[in-house]
This record gives sequence, structure tokens and C-alpha cells, in this order.
Amino acid sequence: MRQGPDISRIAALIGDPTRATILSVLLGGQALTARELAEAAGVSAATASDHLKQLTEAGLLWPRKQGRHRFFALADEQVAQALETLAGLAATRGHMRAQPGPNDAALREARVCYDHMAGAAAVRMFDSLAGRGFLVVSRDSVGLSAEGAGFIAGLGIDTAALTAQRRPMCRVCLDWSERRSHLAGALGAALLTRFHAQGWVRRVEDSRHIRFTPPGLRAFSAAFG
Repeated sequence: MRQGPDISRIAALIGDPTRATILSVLLGGQALTARELAEAAGVSAATASDHLKQLTEAGLLWPRKQGRHRFFALADEQVAQALETLAGLAATRGHMRAQPGPNDAALREARVCYDHMAGAAAVRMFDSLAGRGFLVVSRDSVGLSAEGAGFIAGLGIDTAALTAQRRPMCRVCLDWSERRSHLAGALGAALLTRFHAQGWVRRVEDSRHIRFTPPGLRAFSAAFG
């Protein structure tokens, strides 16, 4: 008798090209309508509706209602982390959809991964925090040190409020383009929110891309250089 989790259904759902595209589009953390997701995947509304139903029933999507409209988002950060890890595995094995171009270079530098920052800039930030002992990193876990809590508070982030959340304070997320770790969890989300509030970064419209403003890049480099 076979026991334990059955990964075959989720693997089959993600493995479909249309559903994989839908999930990848939602990695930006936003909620989109069925029509928007159909256009992104290049399929009809009826086809997209069937795929969305399957993904929702499997617990991979969170359907949300706003007035008469229905939106879809990734169910949670765990789904986003699994997708990012799969993207990294595909990249390391050479399974790329197209040759990298200018937009891909920007995506590799800084992008949104669900609700936190990913890309080379995010990896530099993670390495800086870990290198100064602000993050205590082991192979499978990461935590914020007392010195790290002081540093984060200095950035204007309430660490006590983050601790009160149900989600983990810190999580390691494997960056698909860098093949190294970046920071997720409540702290990763709070840092990206703070960067936006401070005007350090701007989200490129209809994209996962994040662009640093000139003052923001200087401030980011000073904080995490």
C-alpha cells in the first residue's frame, strides 16, 4: 500500500503549458480576472475557465470577488515558492522558453515573487543580511537575529507586528534566475513594501519587473551593499 502525499495530481496540473502560464503570470502577486488570464495564456475564455476551475479545486488558486467581478490569485506563499523552485530547476536543466533578451535581463535583476523581491538584487540583500549576522541561516531555515531586528527597525519596519502574524517571519526562497536564496516570509514582504513606500523601487506596469529609482538604488546599495 502506498502512503504519504500524492504529488502526481499537482504535478500534472502544473505541467500543463496553459496552466503553467497562468500560474507564472500570477507569481507577480496580483489578482487577475479570468479574461486577463485567458489573454495571457493565449486561450479562449471557456478554456481558461476550465483550467482555473481545476487549479482552484486543487487548492493552488484563491478566487476572490470584488463587486460583480471575480479575480484569481495564487493560494498562498507556499504555492509561489514551489513555482519559483520549479522555475529554478527548469532553468538549470536548460528548459527555457526563449533566449534571454533585454526584458529578461531586467527580470533577472529585480522582480516580484508573490509579495517579496526576487532577482539578483534580492540575492545581494540576502547575502548582505546573512554576512553581517542579521540573518541566522542554516541549510533549511533562516531567522532574524537580535542585531538584525535592530537593523530592520532602523529601516522603519515594525518587527513586533511581523512576529504577530501567522506566517513565518523569515523564509528562504530559491531564486530561479540566480540559483541562490532570497528572503521571503513576512519580513521579505515588509521589506518590499517599505522600498515602495520610500520610493526606492517602482513596479513596471503589467509586469513582474521592479525598477530602482536613482535615489533608491543609492539607498539600497548603502543599506545592503
